[in-house]
Amino acid sequence: MKVFKFGGASIKDAAGFRNVKRILELNKQSDLVIIVSALGKTTNALEQITNAYFNKTGEAFGLLNKLREHHIDILSELLPENHIAFDDLNNSFVEIDWILEDEPSDSYDYIYDQIVSIGEMVSTKMLGAFLDENGFKIQWKDARDFIKTDNNYREGKIFWDLTERNCKEKIPTILKQGWMLTQGFIGGTSENLTTTLGREGSDYSAAVIAYCMNAESVTIWKDVSGVLNADPRYFSDSKKIDELSYKEAIEMTFYGATVIHPKTMKPLQNKNIPLYVKSFLYPEQEGTVIRENVVNENIIPDLVLKPEQILISISPKDFSFMDEVNLEYIFSLMVKHRVHFNMMQNAAISFSFCADHIPQRINPFLEEISAKYKILTNDGLQLLTIRHYNDEVIQQQTVNRKILLEQKTRQTIQMVISN
Repeated sequence: MKVFKFGGASIKDAAGFRNVKRILELNKQSDLVIIVSALGKTTNALEQITNAYFNKTGEAFGLLNKLREHHIDILSELLPENHIAFDDLNNSFVEIDWILEDEPSDSYDYIYDQIVSIGEMVSTKMLGAFLDENGFKIQWKDARDFIKTDNNYREGKIFWDLTERNCKEKIPTILKQGWMLTQGFIGGTSENLTTTLGREGSDYSAAVIAYCMNAESVTIWKDVSGVLNADPRYFSDSKKIDELSYKEAIEMTFYGATVIHPKTMKPLQNKNIPLYVKSFLYPEQEGTVIRENVVNENIIPDLVLKPEQILISISPKDFSFMDEVNLEYIFSLMVKHRVHFNMMQNAAISFSFCADHIPQRINPFLEEISAKYKILTNDGLQLLTIRHYNDEVIQQQTVNRKILLEQKTRQTIQMVISN
């Protein structure tokens, strides 16, 4: 069995759907699980709808109707106008309509998951109908029936034993009837409520199913030629890496490389399942393979840039030392408000850390901790991480930039920077 995962960029328009069909025609085999993200930019649009609803701006219904029409327009290019897929698409969006009709009363993270998860439900129904119309034997399945999580909304923690049992009991029977098509990014709780696995979590979904089914391989189809040493959106001279070890890939994703979800690698490493990262634009090209035994790993500097960072410095109001008691309290509040640090540094009377600037989490954290500590913040920052650095690369990347915080180890340097 193999697992293919298609991201949102691969199905951003009707031409993308047709290209996915072409890739599947080039890779025909008996047992295939296909995992699909929401259409390109749809998750961002659903986040805007969630924010508009939660903040009562009055724009939620208008944004939803615009997104619904966009999906209908794409489907109209792929299928006859009387196809049942149009009803399926509308029924999925109606679930959001029902949410928006009531006043927000649940937590933001819960509401987020119930709204944003619809993107994957819609995209897979559209792709399933299109492939079925073109002669593929496709079995559309709800990922929430397989991947079971706790109630940690927006970052659902997987119940591995239950998920593995579900996969092994159900997937072999499904594959006897055709290819299985399901959603990435989402899971289900014991109460049949929807959770999401974190942004870009569709990669993780592919790894979870591959692990549970002892798959031969996982292939992630991207809009780049493979794993690059730097994000081409920020660095013009990025280079493709042909082979990577699991360890190096894990390090890259841990520091924020977005080509693969950070949680993806470990399940694959545990079962020694190779991961291929290939271009959906040029599917005949080799791409990158990530596996256990890489004999001649070509180590070149890897650059990871995380935008929208906030630097928070915390000091006791009584000028006591930043000891274990103070740190324990600070970390307890970080856990409570789900604030994750990307870099931290301790001094005698202060503790500083850099984190993603997510206002729904950062603001309540700052409000509570400021009751006991003095707080300084700098926002609008970037976190630059360079693996396998050298002086030349550091100098190139820091020209005309102010460094607010820096840490250096044997192989990695991290810098919080402002332009």
